Amino acid sequence: MWPELLIQLQKPQVWLGLILTAVIAYALYRFVRSLLNLLEQHVGPRLRRGLDALWLLIVVVSWLAVATNVAYLPGVPVLFDLGQDIVRGFRHSAGQFLVVIAMALIAWNLIGTLSRRIVADEEFNRRTVRVQTLKGVVESTLRVIIVVIALISALQTLGVNPAGLLAGVSVFGLAVGFGAQSLIKDVFTGFFILLEDQYGVGDVITVNNGQLSGGVEKVNLRVTQLRALDGTVHIIPNGQINTVSVSSKDWSRVVAEVDVTYAANINDALRVLEKVSTEIYEDPEWKIFFLEKPEMQGVTQLAPDGVTLRALFKVQPKSQYAIGREFNRRIKIAMDQSHIDIPFPQRSLNFGSTPIEVRLTRAPAPGSDPRDTQDRRNAPVQPAMTREPEEGELT
Repeated sequence: MWPELLIQLQKPQVWLGLILTAVIAYALYRFVRSLLNLLEQHVGPRLRRGLDALWLLIVVVSWLAVATNVAYLPGVPVLFDLGQDIVRGFRHSAGQFLVVIAMALIAWNLIGTLSRRIVADEEFNRRTVRVQTLKGVVESTLRVIIVVIALISALQTLGVNPAGLLAGVSVFGLAVGFGAQSLIKDVFTGFFILLEDQYGVGDVITVNNGQLSGGVEKVNLRVTQLRALDGTVHIIPNGQINTVSVSSKDWSRVVAEVDVTYAANINDALRVLEKVSTEIYEDPEWKIFFLEKPEMQGVTQLAPDGVTLRALFKVQPKSQYAIGREFNRRIKIAMDQSHIDIPFPQRSLNFGSTPIEVRLTRAPAPGSDPRDTQDRRNAPVQPAMTREPEEGELT
């Protein structure tokens, strides 16, 4: 037997047959294991382990028998004859159908395993966005292709001519296509969204200049799924998206504004704004988010209730929310320590003819105001990186 085996192993077709039968055996093993998993809650653990061991033994013995037949070793009478019976059985429709289903299951699981190995960088950038977006689209597309191929192959093994069936399906699809124009529009729009990298998973977007905005959780050829600030999920067909405002593409900007009263010294207020902006920029904890030095715009508006001062920070995408919160905290403390008032709405009260009692109070001595001792550089609570809700956002 051994001399015959060594002679047969020198033939490439024998190796090819052994590899192919091993793959089919593994596919059948995994297929039946998946069916046994469904019985796990209905049978005891000892019986389940026994069934697994029995099925593994059957698969191993069957593959050895088929291998002796592929290598043509009639010197092994029991396994050789068993291998002939197994090969003869798999040439029938039922055996071929079982192999097709098992191979489709292996391919389905293989796609999921390979996609999980594609891990995007933890840092938020355009490459991470594209990888996360295309990963889901490619995975779903390949699985649809596997289902279609498996269905056609399974029909062939059962004796059904797929050509006539596909012709009927195409005519039916043409009739349905006239009533599914919105679906076709969704697919084409989704294709160009992915092709042009308009946005992707992880981006923060606002759709159609309206009330729907949030973080993109899923994008495919048909729909875009957004997660609002309160956790609500918005599912939008791609064909209904006309304009998209992306808040996290390439870079972002913090519009650092503060209002002061008309009685305040504007030059002093501008110095405080510049000092706080430079302070955040030079802070090692926040400097990593800045792309440029802060830009001082100065007095931008004379509003009814006060004077608006503005600075601009060019920062990394999705970091503008946390930096804006930290700026608000620091500018409030800095204005308090410089005794520059931030305006608040003014109201006129009419008490009629009722007498008014007026009491005089002494102003606090300089240095006794608790606001003067606030620590501007160290925040008691670090601001989160989550986004701010858009004005008028629907949640």
